[in-house]
Amino acid sequence: MTTADDHLTFMSRALELAVRGRGHVEPNPLVGCVVVKDGKVVGQGWHQSFGSPHAEVEALAAAGDAAKGATVVVTLEPCCHQGKTGPCTRALMEAGVQRVVVGCQDPNPQVAGKGLAKLREAGILVEEGVLGEQARSLIAPFAKLLSKGRPWIIAKWAMTLDGKLASHTGNSQWISGPASRVVVHRLRGEVDAILVGRGTVEADDPRLTARPAGPRVATRVVLDSAAMLSTESQLVRSIDEGPVLVAVASDAPADRIDRLTKLGVEVFQTSGSNEGARFDSLLEEMGRRQWTNVLVEGGSHVLGTLLDLQAIDEVHAFIATKLVGGKEAPSAMAGQGVAMMADAIDLSHVEVEVLEGDIHIWGSVG
Repeated sequence: MTTADDHLTFMSRALELAVRGRGHVEPNPLVGCVVVKDGKVVGQGWHQSFGSPHAEVEALAAAGDAAKGATVVVTLEPCCHQGKTGPCTRALMEAGVQRVVVGCQDPNPQVAGKGLAKLREAGILVEEGVLGEQARSLIAPFAKLLSKGRPWIIAKWAMTLDGKLASHTGNSQWISGPASRVVVHRLRGEVDAILVGRGTVEADDPRLTARPAGPRVATRVVLDSAAMLSTESQLVRSIDEGPVLVAVASDAPADRIDRLTKLGVEVFQTSGSNEGARFDSLLEEMGRRQWTNVLVEGGSHVLGTLLDLQAIDEVHAFIATKLVGGKEAPSAMAGQGVAMMADAIDLSHVEVEVLEGDIHIWGSVG
């Protein structure tokens, strides 16, 4: 019989496995699973790609006959409905497992406690809430898309030690070093979209592609209310490397829209008479497309606007140990900002790493 300490150890392993699906499984949640017998792992698995067998099925297949009478440790409540794959609750029952240890319940209304209930009805012992906070954090983008119809917004920027995104002349290449840029390219390869403002495109002329390519090819989204994006920009010229979507205002000139669409750029006309409303319209469209994770790379006006809208869910800041000064040099976030320090937005689950002299700080908002 496995102990409570065993459950913590094996749940930690299941969480590690789940992360391997990042960028492959969305809009499904990340899930990892371990099958344990006599204190030893006899099978393990994770949800590897959208539409593929779920983590429990993978782990049970790896365990084979050893699954009978075993304990299954899984990060998310097993599903009990027929989707692209069959219900995991049935697979667990047919395998003859004795106990199922779960990190957190599935927020999907089709499951939401029903999976655990079915297991208990079948005489399987169920324990839930083991490393529950970590398990819920793992599926936070899935849960947000499910409950709010909006993607998980990841704000990313590189700045100097004195908080500048560029010098007073606008020069910003390069603030961070090669090791930091490797991490950024990994992030780009795991998300559904990368969002910037037209000002960033004009200043930096980025391609916004993942190099090397990751599991996903992100749609490159430009906020450009008047459809002014240059047809000579790297984004337009690299259209074969990934989709480009330009979000414009409802009254954007038709000839400019036509100029972009003829080159393969998709144009989405947002609704709303002000910037906040147009942002909301774009976020709603992203949710409709089932985009789960969106990486926002700036500039400071876009990041500040999202902060004012309380739309940021996760932050990745790359801080270079450099000083540039200049009162006109842009900081990471513009916008209105908070009036009192007591109202400053805190990060949780904060982690820090040093990348060849740069400092990478990341965490969730709230």
